[in-house]
Amino acid sequence: MEIKETVQKLLQEMVVPDLGKIKDENNKILAMLDLTNRRLDDLNTHLAHQSRRIDELRSELTQWIDEVHRDLTQRIDEVRSELTQRMDKNHADLVNRLDSNNARIDRFFLASVTKEEHEKIDKRVARLERDVDVFRRQMAA
Repeated sequence: MEIKETVQKLLQEMVVPDLGKIKDENNKILAMLDLTNRRLDDLNTHLAHQSRRIDELRSELTQWIDEVHRDLTQRIDEVRSELTQRMDKNHADLVNRLDSNNARIDRFFLASVTKEEHEKIDKRVARLERDVDVFRRQMAA
């Protein structure tokens, strides 16, 4: 049994001190793991809080954007209506002006002489001038 005791003694002298060191290092690792887990929990809590804040901000911004959209749509509709009224008024004014000009042109054509009538009048005036010259010569003679 002497060998058994020697091996046992040798193992106790060599392995037991190393086992103590391993246990100490294991305890240190467990403590660090616990701290890391706490930090991760804190980080998860912080991220959840940030996520809630982002969701709240998204909701507020969505409402604000919807309000701005409604306001701009209303303003655009008002401007469109105003411009439509102005264009209708201008259109009516232009139609009245065109009708007036057309009436003036019609009156001008009624009062004016056509080219053929003008030629007839020129020939008649020339004939009358000749006749007057003939009468003047007859009276002078």
